[in-house]
Amino acid sequence: MNESPSAQQSSATPVSPAYRRYVLVLLTLVYALNFIDRQILVILQESIKADMDLSDSQLGLLTGFAFAIFYVSVGIPIARWADVGNRRNIVSLAIAVWSGMTALSGLTQNFWQLLLARIGVGVGEAGGSPPSHSIISDYYPAEQRGSALSFYSTGVYLGILFGFLIGGWINSQFGWRAAFFVVGVPGFLVALLVRFTIREPLRGGLDGRAHETPATFGATLSKLKSFGSFRLFAIGAGLNAFSSYGIGNFMPSFLIRSHDFTSMQVGTSLALITGIGGALGTYFGGVLADRFGADDKRWYLWIAAIPGACSVPLMLSAVFVGDPRLALAFLFFATMLGAFYLGPTIAISHTMVSPSMRAMASAILFFILNFIGLGLGPLVVGMLSDFLAPSYGSESLRYALGIVAFVNLVSATFFILAARKLLDDLRQPL
Repeated sequence: MNESPSAQQSSATPVSPAYRRYVLVLLTLVYALNFIDRQILVILQESIKADMDLSDSQLGLLTGFAFAIFYVSVGIPIARWADVGNRRNIVSLAIAVWSGMTALSGLTQNFWQLLLARIGVGVGEAGGSPPSHSIISDYYPAEQRGSALSFYSTGVYLGILFGFLIGGWINSQFGWRAAFFVVGVPGFLVALLVRFTIREPLRGGLDGRAHETPATFGATLSKLKSFGSFRLFAIGAGLNAFSSYGIGNFMPSFLIRSHDFTSMQVGTSLALITGIGGALGTYFGGVLADRFGADDKRWYLWIAAIPGACSVPLMLSAVFVGDPRLALAFLFFATMLGAFYLGPTIAISHTMVSPSMRAMASAILFFILNFIGLGLGPLVVGMLSDFLAPSYGSESLRYALGIVAFVNLVSATFFILAARKLLDDLRQPL
C-alpha cells in the first residue's frame, strides 16, 4: 500500500522551523497522553486492589505483562503498515482506540474485565510510537534526531506527571472509576488534531533516499540481526526499562504502605519527582548524545550506560531510607539518571537503517524493550513481593524494589559491550 500522489506532493512541500517544532510538540503531547492512559492504573492500583481484592501478582500482571504482550506483538504489523502507509492517519486512529479503551476501564467490575480493557489499551497504543518516531526522523536531519527523539520521549514522564496528578486527585475526590473517564475522553480531541493539522512528511527526504522501495519486515529484521551492537543495546534498553517499570509501577504502593502516604500525596509527589526528573533526564540524554556523538557515535551508548549505572545507589537509598522527604529526593535523581538511555537508543537505531525501515526498527526495538521491561518488570516485582511477604510482611515490597534496582548495572554492561561493536556496524551500507 503506497501513499497517493497527492499525499506525496503535499508531504514534499518545505516546512518552516516553526511548523516542524509544532509537529514535534504535538506528537510529544500524543506520547504524554499515551503514558497517562497507560500509567493511570498505577496511581489507582491500591484502590482497585482493595475494591476487587487483588494480589500484588495480579497488579503486576495488569500494569505490566497483560498490557505489554499485546502492545509489543501488535506493534510489529502496525509498524509495517507505517513504513508503507500514511503514518499520521495511523497515529490518529491509534489515539482514538486507546482512549476509548481507557474510558471503558472505568466500567469494569472484576479482574478479568479490567484485564481485557487493559489489553485493548495496549493494542491501541501499539500504533503510537513507531509511526511517530518515523515521522520525526523525516522532519529532523540525522544530526538533530537524538535531541528531537529525546524531546519526544519526554512524553513518557510528562504523561506520568499529569497522570499521577490527575489520577491521585480524582481518585481521592470521586473514586478510581471517574479517573479513567477523565483521562480517556480528551484523547478523541487530540486524535482530530493529529489527523487534520499534521502533514505526512516525505519519507527519506532529508536523507536523499526519497521514494525508495519500502522494506519488508524480514529485510528489516535481517538487517538489525546483522548488527551485533543492536542485539546488545536492545537488551540493555530492555533491562533499564525492567528496572524503571518494575520500580515505577509499584512506587505508589510502596509510598502508601511504607510511608503512610495518601492517594493525593502520592499523586502530587510522584508527579513532580518522577515526571520532572524523568523528563529532564530523557531530554538531556539526547542533547548530550548529539553533542558528543557528533565526533564518536559510541557516545550514544555511553550516555545510556553511565548515568544508568549511577542511578543504582540513588534508587537503593530512595527505597531504604527512613525519611520520606529524603526518599523522594533520592528518587528524583535516580529517575533522572535512569532516563538518559531512551532518546539516544532510538536515534542510533534509526541511524543504522534506511528511512523505509525506521518505523519497523522502532517496533522491533520496542518489542524487546517493552517485553523485558514493561512485560516482566512489574510482574517480577509483584511476585517477589508476594514471595517475601511471609518474612517481611508489609515491608516485602521495599525489598523487592531493592533487588530490582541492581538490574540497571547489568543494563549498563550491555550498553558498554554494544558500544565496542557499534563503529564496525555503522560502516555497513544502509
